[in-house]
Amino acid sequence: MTSDTSGGFAMDSNEPNSNEPVDTVVIGAGQAGLATAFHLKKHRQDFLILDSQARVGDVWRKRWDSLRLFTPAQHDSLPGLPFPAARGSFPGKDAMAEYLEEYARNWEFPIHHGTHVVGIERENGWFRVQSSAGSILATNVVVATGPNTQPRIPAFARELDPGIHQLHGAQYTNPDSVPPGDVLVVGSGTSGVEIALELAQTHRTYIAGTPPFHIPGPVTRYAGGLWWLFIHKVLNRSTPIGRKVAVGFTKHGAPLIRTSTRELDAAGVTRLPRLTGTREGHPLSDEGHAIPVSTVIWATGYRPDFAWIQDLPTDEDGWPLTCRGAVEQLPGLFFVGMPFQYGLTSGLVGGVGRDAEHVAGLIAGRSQQKPVTPPVIQM
Repeated sequence: MTSDTSGGFAMDSNEPNSNEPVDTVVIGAGQAGLATAFHLKKHRQDFLILDSQARVGDVWRKRWDSLRLFTPAQHDSLPGLPFPAARGSFPGKDAMAEYLEEYARNWEFPIHHGTHVVGIERENGWFRVQSSAGSILATNVVVATGPNTQPRIPAFARELDPGIHQLHGAQYTNPDSVPPGDVLVVGSGTSGVEIALELAQTHRTYIAGTPPFHIPGPVTRYAGGLWWLFIHKVLNRSTPIGRKVAVGFTKHGAPLIRTSTRELDAAGVTRLPRLTGTREGHPLSDEGHAIPVSTVIWATGYRPDFAWIQDLPTDEDGWPLTCRGAVEQLPGLFFVGMPFQYGLTSGLVGGVGRDAEHVAGLIAGRSQQKPVTPPVIQM
């Protein structure tokens, strides 16, 4: 790697140099990691990004074919580069992937692809980052892997009849990939509703779960400025209403955006209450009805998995305990892109920049506190 004149590094190697300590390691080259890199570079900080994917944007490319962002294009930009789409439009997954790749290319971020981070531990004031490329020492580490790490599937899924095809929403691609027969989509968030609407065109479809509150499409499309001002500037941990919304946010999830239960009814999707278990191998609703279906799609979100970070303080559900992204018990360890890290928009493309700017500023303030003598690296 070679240092450039604007902070950060110019990328000229496929693997990080494990023999030389670095100031900051950013884990993940999604929107959270890239926004953090932008602000680190703005502060003239030296850093490198480790990413497990082959290309920037691959996480988006692997989502289901018809996926579109839940927010309109004017609110889908990372800092320093507007999203290239018409105002009021909802970009598709591939457009977002290409935007992220262009963003990284435009700012010449030092990204090392195909590098899987398997552990982080604190050692004499440094962080040892264990990865598939070796061991790296860093003064600061930013975990920007996002919340979508481990699919959340209820334990009773194992009790379903082996003949029922099961997949998580992350594995769904299009209706042609689903076997013939009736389908049950479990989870009434935006992703579950959109998958159910698409499947209803080719399959008899059920959807189970209690939908969250709904933000009508015209609000996001045509009154987007006021709507965004509310969710970005008001619904955050600095306001009473924001703190109220933050309680239990990781359990209940984001509001239903763009789609609605009325569309489900119009498409002929049968709405069911939440599931409570199984009966004779079939899904069982809390009304006591068994639902005979051929396929179950678990649109039930994700659960955190940060066991690879040594001594990380977490809440009862496994989410990291931070103060606006900073882990106070482990100085130098930060998170960006967590659900409601500071506000409702923390997990959205257009909102993650605020948290990234805050964390990069904290890292810049620590730049004079780097330990003098790093520990010996053991390969």
